[in-house]
Amino acid sequence: MRSIPNQHMKNDKKGRPDMRPFETRCEAKTSLSRVRIALLTMLFAVGGCASTIKNRDPLDRVFPTVTGKTLTEADVTLPETWAGEPVLLLVGYLQDSQFDLDRWTLGLLQAKMPCKIVEVPTIAGLIPSMISQTIDDGMRSGIPKEDWASVITLYGESAKPVVEMTGNENGRNGRIILLDSTGRIVWFWDQGFSAKRLLELKAKVVKLTSMKKR
Repeated sequence: MRSIPNQHMKNDKKGRPDMRPFETRCEAKTSLSRVRIALLTMLFAVGGCASTIKNRDPLDRVFPTVTGKTLTEADVTLPETWAGEPVLLLVGYLQDSQFDLDRWTLGLLQAKMPCKIVEVPTIAGLIPSMISQTIDDGMRSGIPKEDWASVITLYGESAKPVVEMTGNENGRNGRIILLDSTGRIVWFWDQGFSAKRLLELKAKVVKLTSMKKR
C-alpha cells in the first residue's frame, strides 16, 4: 500500500523524516518556546543586575550615536536613520518594562501619533551581547512579524551610552524619548504611562511635524 505523505512531517538534521507523532512534535515545539521565554527572562534579569545609574533628565541633549539591529536583522544607526524627521523611541531596560511600554504603545496608536514609533530593548552587559541572536529569537516568538522592523535591539557597548544618558533606576518604567529632526531630545518621560503626558507628547509631535511642513 502506498503511504500518504503527512503534511506536517519534516525531516531531521540528517534529512530523514521525523516519524514522531504530530502531537509529540507540537509538545516539543511548545517546550522549546518555553525555554526561549525563560532564557529571555533570565537575560533581561542579567541586564537588570548591571550597576544602577541614577536617573537623569536628558532633555536638550543629542541622542548618542549607536548601532543596533531590527528583528528583521537590518542594521540601524540611531539617531541618523531618522535624520530630518521626528521619531519617538520607547526604550526598555528590563523585561518588566514591557507592561509600561505596551500601555504607551496602545495609547500612541489610539492617539494616532503622527511620527515614527520605534521600540528599543536596551540590554547592557557582556553576556547579553554574546548571545544577542538567541535573545532576538525569543523576542520574535512573541511579536507579530509585521512589527519586527519597528523593534531595534541594543546590546553591550551600544546599550551603554543610552543607559548612562537616562539612568536605569526604576527599570520597570520605559524611557519615552522624542527626538527632533536633528536627533536632539525634545521630550522625555520615565515615570510610567500617563494619559496627561500622552496628550502633552502628541501636542509636541504635532508642533514638530507642522514646522517640518513649512
